[in-house]
Amino acid sequence: MLSVLIVDDDELIRAGLRAIIEAEDDLTVVGEVPDGSEVVAAAVRLRPAVILMDVRMPRVDGIQATRLLLDRVPDPPRVLVLTTFENDEYVYEALRAGAGGFLLKRARPAQIVEAVRVVGGGESLLFPAAVRRLAAAYGPAEARLPGARLTEREAEVLALMADGLSNAEIAGRLFLGVETVKTHVGSILGKLGVRDRTQAVVVAYRSGFISP
Repeated sequence: MLSVLIVDDDELIRAGLRAIIEAEDDLTVVGEVPDGSEVVAAAVRLRPAVILMDVRMPRVDGIQATRLLLDRVPDPPRVLVLTTFENDEYVYEALRAGAGGFLLKRARPAQIVEAVRVVGGGESLLFPAAVRRLAAAYGPAEARLPGARLTEREAEVLALMADGLSNAEIAGRLFLGVETVKTHVGSILGKLGVRDRTQAVVVAYRSGFISP
């Protein structure tokens, strides 16, 4: 059973998300909080696998809440950001902070459920076109990638990650085993000093390794 914590300042949205999630046999809502200031305490108390996190909240927004969560909670839950606008600086900053992906609030129930499962399963929910637009609009350059000294194969894997391919899809494209791809992904994350695939892709765009 995949447990979910809902964080949103709108009570109607929280109720709607709860209804969608609890209609699934493999998902359950363990709690709701109305502001990012309550996220750390709720995560420690309830131990959710996934947090559905609104980015815009009145006291502590989803970006700061995500940073606090990753800094203060051992083995923190995965964060799936909820947003009204796809081209939103808040979304880009939340991905940089460590969110595993983002989802539009107008998404269909089936998309919300699938997103929770993907992020809860340890994968990142990436929309390459949207990340490209966000990187072009809000991404100041950084030099982390050129100094990371990726191997040629790691560079290929990172480029395919940025295209939104899963480990299995990358394995098929490069004629590698899935475990080999996982090893390359782990090495990429370590060399870039990032927590997950989403942050790796953001760094790839910000460094100029991939052009928006």
